[in-house]
Amino acid sequence: MKKLLLILSVILTILTFAGAIYVLTSNGTANAGYAAVPLLFDIVCIGGYKAYKNKE
Repeated sequence: MKKLLLILSVILTILTFAGAIYVLTSNGTANAGYAAVPLLFDIVCIGGYKAYKNKE
């Protein structure tokens, strides 16, 4: 489970930066949710990873 959370956090971090770049290059026509939603799930995955890491 710990490895899965780490992999998901890396993927979601990449998606967050891709969404931010898309929003910035679209001259404000794209919704900021393209960057905010992956960031939210990324924070959850990182928190879960830290919780599993501290258990050991």
